[in-house]
Amino acid sequence: MFLAFDTENLEGKVAQLEALLADNRARIEALLAQPLCTYANFIKPFELLEEYVEQFFTPLSHLNSVKNSELTQKVYAQMLPLLSDYSSDVSQDARIYGAFEAIKTHEYEHLNATQRRVIDESILAFQLSGVSLPKAQKERLKAISLRKSELSNDFSQNVLNATNAYALILEEEADVAGIPASDLSAAAFVEEGKTKYRFTLKMPSYIAYMTYGPNRAHREALYHAYTTRAPQNSAIIDELLRLRQEQAEILGFESYAHYSLATKMAPDPQTVIDFLERLATQSRPQGQKELETLRHFALATDGIELASYDTAYYAEKLRLRDYDMDEELYRPYFEQTRVLNGMFSFLEQLFGVRFEAAHDVALWDTKATAYDIYDHDELRARLYVDLEARDDKKGGAWMHNWQTHCTLVDGSTQLASAFIVGNFPPSSPENPSLLRHDDVVTLFHEMGHAIHHLFSRVEENGLSGVNGIEWDAVEFPSQFLENFAYEPQVLRLFARHYETDEILPPSMIETLVRAKNFQSAMAMLRQLEFGLFDFRLHSHLLQGEEVQALLDEVRREMGLLTPPRYNAFQNSFSHIFGGGYAAGYYSYKWAEVLSADAFYHFVDNGIFNEPIARGYFETILERGASASMRELFEDFMGRNVDTTALLRLNGIDV
Repeated sequence: MFLAFDTENLEGKVAQLEALLADNRARIEALLAQPLCTYANFIKPFELLEEYVEQFFTPLSHLNSVKNSELTQKVYAQMLPLLSDYSSDVSQDARIYGAFEAIKTHEYEHLNATQRRVIDESILAFQLSGVSLPKAQKERLKAISLRKSELSNDFSQNVLNATNAYALILEEEADVAGIPASDLSAAAFVEEGKTKYRFTLKMPSYIAYMTYGPNRAHREALYHAYTTRAPQNSAIIDELLRLRQEQAEILGFESYAHYSLATKMAPDPQTVIDFLERLATQSRPQGQKELETLRHFALATDGIELASYDTAYYAEKLRLRDYDMDEELYRPYFEQTRVLNGMFSFLEQLFGVRFEAAHDVALWDTKATAYDIYDHDELRARLYVDLEARDDKKGGAWMHNWQTHCTLVDGSTQLASAFIVGNFPPSSPENPSLLRHDDVVTLFHEMGHAIHHLFSRVEENGLSGVNGIEWDAVEFPSQFLENFAYEPQVLRLFARHYETDEILPPSMIETLVRAKNFQSAMAMLRQLEFGLFDFRLHSHLLQGEEVQALLDEVRREMGLLTPPRYNAFQNSFSHIFGGGYAAGYYSYKWAEVLSADAFYHFVDNGIFNEPIARGYFETILERGASASMRELFEDFMGRNVDTTALLRLNGIDV
């Protein structure tokens, strides 16, 4: 039913992968040797071979992220060239490509729409892998693919190592005055009979001091350490950019940005640039007002000229003044387990699904949990959850799919499974894990990704769940769900004081909702800055100081507060150098247009409107990538997207 998470004999995993890939190669030869290749006897079993490789590799990849060690790093690094070599060989095999082309010619009109899309998307993927190129160019693309995977892994590992290497040790009580008790407790340690406080670059700790730390010099020290992490990654960035540009040119594209859009919703680079710049133009006037308000507040409060390492600190004080909203007062109402169960309860009411704790399931950490998901009485999927920060866990939050819902060759159904990972404040026997509301929003976001994968009904694994979704649409379901973390009806399901069981008072809910768009235009411009930097960076080849120069240029255009010259944010921009968002970071905003429009369709017609909820469930979640997201969205909404919904969501007046 569901695969067992196997953490044993990691040293033997490389040999097991070699055997699996050798078996796959033999199976492909047998498929190609058939006298007549059809969808049923060739494409279906061929597509599933990739599924089985992912099923084997995902647990090790997951372990390397959540229980990182020298051993996981070693095994992971040894697997990368094997996988890259296999993937390149398969994607560049003209015989397989020819079989797909032949099946399209002879069988296409007799297949259903999903099967046709499998063929079309596969043929495009073969073409983008250089299947028709001369041998020498194929070999070069193969070498590029391997080197890119190695560099991305090195980039991420460098960021993790740098994050773990730094600590700011404070001894004076005055330096921690005003920091919430839970954050202070997490930072405290005793050395030589004296209580001291350790603040690190891990998110819960870093955010705590940058938001509440009273000593400006210490805030700058933390900020400096955070924004100058992993300087060795600058060389990796240069090599990755060279390889991406070379890859694009070999495949006949002007730039990596052009290549990237071949599988996205956006039709061309200029459309992306226009989209980002239009949003910036609409957001800038309000953003400038927000920044000026913050500048005046910092000057009036402490007589300082606002710097980048001051913004979180004075923003929190300004929010407290204007909205009477003390983030720390909310945290007792957001105990981690209760929030998780409350989110499940919300999804149960919205979609009619049920989450049950899965017992006797092998897991990688005592804090990890597993849940089986039922649609009424039908078992649909399994979800694994690991939410607390640890020293051996990579930073951030993410969803990663494991098994994919699909029909197997024998006609049986494989159910889906996925992981949700966070870095929320760790619990202890003395203290529960109390979340900031931002953490709650993050949890809802990752759950949106998870249910997009887990609730799929698509029979073809390559288009089921999140597989095959256009990259600039993949954030739509996650952003859609996170919006509900601000809805009073939803908050009342789980926001209870962990000691008194008191429901979050209506006045506090009202304040939270009113404060939702505090400095929203500044936040919008910050994300647009990232997106424009990424896309311009991949529009033509830049190297060395040119990368920093571009970032400085984009900051002047899109930003409001110029950061210190030492800020080398790009060296830890893992989304585009250690993940899959290269020339695609804009997709967060592109997809947010869809998510905002769909969200208000719920809000304006009643959140628990059963026909609308069922429509979203069956049209967006269950259908995966069986059609383009544009088509699915229009099927669900009955119209084209309303782009003004994003500005409404962010409280930006135009």
